Amino acid sequence: VQLQASGGGLVQPGGSLRLSCAASGSIFSINAMGWYRQTPGKARELVAVIGSGGSVNYADSVKGRFTISRDNAKNTMYLQMNSLKPEDTAVYYCNANIIRVDAYYGMDYWGKGTQVTVSS
Repeated sequence: VQLQASGGGLVQPGGSLRLSCAASGSIFSINAMGWYRQTPGKARELVAVIGSGGSVNYADSVKGRFTISRDNAKNTMYLQMNSLKPEDTAVYYCNANIIRVDAYYGMDYWGKGTQVTVSS
């Protein structure tokens, strides 16, 4: 099982980016999926999480600006980021709790990070 994140880049303050995270491999089902971010010298922090049924939660710092969604048919999660601020600059990681076809319970998987830089 692998998670592949994409969509990062350089954007000006006030701009938008859309991150994607695709899960692949021997997947039976996917439970919760989430986006985290990390800056140098700081702990990784939760940005947003979405349950298998679509329930969502956001960090206070991104509420009203970021939207998390998922397409279960494609095993893919998205993060639409609007009104970006310099303090949103970080490496963004995707996470998913996945039940493999040969397993009875879910395990956490992480994708490689994608850099988001908000700067003029």
